[in-house]
Amino acid sequence: MPDSPPEPDDATVDAVGKLVFALETVEQARGHLYAFHHLTGTADFALGDAVEGLRKAGHAEWAERIETELIGLNVLPDRWTFQVIEEYDDGYYQAYRDLTRDVAEDLTGGRRHLHEERIKRRRRTEGRPGHEMGRPSSG
Repeated sequence: MPDSPPEPDDATVDAVGKLVFALETVEQARGHLYAFHHLTGTADFALGDAVEGLRKAGHAEWAERIETELIGLNVLPDRWTFQVIEEYDDGYYQAYRDLTRDVAEDLTGGRRHLHEERIKRRRRTEGRPGHEMGRPSSG
């Protein structure tokens, strides 16, 4: 069995831990972006129901205005929400993930949550069921 690489110093583990925390925050932001996408799409389809109701109630002029001015309107210039998500995913998000992975690979052997691993080592009860260390995480 090959020797495992030496453990990084505390300052390195702390800095990588902060980088990973920042990425986890970006992951949450990405989730909100997907929620924005779903909610916006749901609202757009609900407008269709409102247009139908306005027509049935004899308000064709309002129905027509909503249908032509609001249904299908870009949320940003030239973009629907799916396009915003694709640009975010392919640009900022991918760059963030790639750089975080590269830093963790170089400085902690790919162990992104080494700080938490150290906390687990200190807080668990050795030999007690449910307190096993498990395999070290990587990448």
